[in-house]
Amino acid sequence: MIGYGLVQGAAPGLFKRGSKVPAGATSQFWTFVLILVTSVIVILVGVDWQVTLVLVIGLAIFGFVFAVNSSGYSFLILAYIDSDKVALNVGFYYMANAGGRLLSTIASGLLYQWTGLAGTLWGSVIFLGLAWAISLRLPRGDTPPVSNFNQPTPNDSIAPRHKGGRG
Repeated sequence: MIGYGLVQGAAPGLFKRGSKVPAGATSQFWTFVLILVTSVIVILVGVDWQVTLVLVIGLAIFGFVFAVNSSGYSFLILAYIDSDKVALNVGFYYMANAGGRLLSTIASGLLYQWTGLAGTLWGSVIFLGLAWAISLRLPRGDTPPVSNFNQPTPNDSIAPRHKGGRG
């Protein structure tokens, strides 16, 4: 957990370009790296080659790449949300994240019961592939600069907007 937090803290420096945050292509790259790492682990476990060593080193590499990827997604969430709805969208992101972790814990437990370690890892590869495919729909170009999250865009009016109620 401490290592995960350290990587999360250092990750912005790994892929931040100037004042720009990662774009969809960054997410696609790191998700693809996760697919490769997990595939190598499952292949080596499948052929019964140094299983303990493969799992320890492979899962450490996976944890590093996962932490970098997770940090990138956090940047993307902030880059793509409307500044009027930051709290709502960030809350939804964390709720969806928690729900996904719960479902993946249940699914991996069932896969392990039914297919063993190799089947569980192949299941992970399949779901990573789905995440990568979904990430292809993210914009590939540059996202807004970090410093402009709360700045008005050219489409915003100068006068404050009132959305009903008093005022």
